Amino acid sequence: MMKKQFWLIGICVLGMLAACNRKPKDGLTDTYTSGVIEIAADESFQPIVQEEIDVFEGTFPLAGIVPLYTTEVDAVNLLLKDSVRLAITTRTLTAEEMNSFHSRKFYPREIKLATDGLALIVNRQNPDSLISVNDIRRILTGEVKNWKEIYPKSPLKEIRVVFDNRNSSTVRFATDSICGGKSLSTTEVKALRTNQQVIDYVAQTPDAIGVIGVNWLGNRSDTTNFSFRDEIRIMFVSAEQKATLENSYRPYQAYLYYGNYPLARPIYILLNDPRNSLPWGFASFLTSDRGQRIILKSGLVPATQPVRIVDVKDE
Repeated sequence: MMKKQFWLIGICVLGMLAACNRKPKDGLTDTYTSGVIEIAADESFQPIVQEEIDVFEGTFPLAGIVPLYTTEVDAVNLLLKDSVRLAITTRTLTAEEMNSFHSRKFYPREIKLATDGLALIVNRQNPDSLISVNDIRRILTGEVKNWKEIYPKSPLKEIRVVFDNRNSSTVRFATDSICGGKSLSTTEVKALRTNQQVIDYVAQTPDAIGVIGVNWLGNRSDTTNFSFRDEIRIMFVSAEQKATLENSYRPYQAYLYYGNYPLARPIYILLNDPRNSLPWGFASFLTSDRGQRIILKSGLVPATQPVRIVDVKDE
């Protein structure tokens, strides 16, 4: 009888070990707080996403998040192909994209992460710092080609517009939200590859104007989020027909929060993780108190964290 009991115990132990070593049918072995996964994120959010990853991995040492910083178009395509299970973008899925998931018995989630702003940056030699959304539209569509057409006293000549990438969320926002669906000028607008290249180009080119995500411009040494990087200037933007100091705003956190700054956009987590494993764990961290505090510190507006508003007087 004793031998039979030992034999049964041995069978149970072997069975448990076999079960532990058996991989799921989909081949994925990550859990809510462990394993290694790739995620896709629009390159314009690299600074904030990387900081979130660093803190998450420090909190959960058995977890590894490998970011693929790419265009928004490619990020969504990677999610559609099931190459990644989490993407960070500035838009939700279209009806066609959602139907594609549903046809395969997937039911992705769309979670708002934060509110971002697009900044207009110019060279420090540019004496003009006020611009209306209407004038931005005229520049982007090629209606206006020279600085003197907007600022008659400007010493500058041809306007050189630079974006990060033709397939980025920044270009999509400019086309859809600023230009009302009209195509950007193919002669006046230049696409580089990254946001850092946009900053470098504008810093070296007096005639340039760059369109870039705010989280690339924060002064990391300023914990109040009241200042920006020194090598370029940030323009004041107005939703009115004519820009004045009274109706124009820089993309400070408070102005994004109250809706004063006209070039604000949402940031979303697109999540397709039916197993509720590491992608869900990271998404939950991003929307948690700790993850949202990182958003707050970056100068963006967190989706769930309260924002402390302080009056700021611009130079």
